[in-house]
Amino acid sequence: MSTAWEQLEGAALSLARSGPIKERLADAYRNHLALVNANELPAALRAEFRACHDALTRERPLRGEDAVRATVRKMSSREADEVACCVVRLFAAMAREAWAAAAVARAEVLDAGLSNGSAVPRVLRKSVPEVISLYAGEA
Repeated sequence: MSTAWEQLEGAALSLARSGPIKERLADAYRNHLALVNANELPAALRAEFRACHDALTRERPLRGEDAVRATVRKMSSREADEVACCVVRLFAAMAREAWAAAAVARAEVLDAGLSNGSAVPRVLRKSVPEVISLYAGEA
């Protein structure tokens, strides 16, 4: 199961490939955006995601096609560009949200280091492997 962030990343990557914008947009929707649950997105992004979703499924399909194919077929290239930009902006916003959440987590770890009773923050380091000399004379 992929997260909303991973699906938005996949959609942005689909849009970055070569080919006509309408085909890339339909591919991004079918393979990625359709799998995103809007409730998994931050509240600030839900309305924009729903607007993007609605922009890609607004047309009634003809026999043998789905709503995305019908919508993309009726879009101008400019409209397709605008929806593609919306998808990329959503991915960028999700990346910023993830970065901000990671920054908060780092700050909490640093605060925990300060609460060790000293005025100097404890430096958190990854473990460093012990260096073993390869020469008998240095051992």
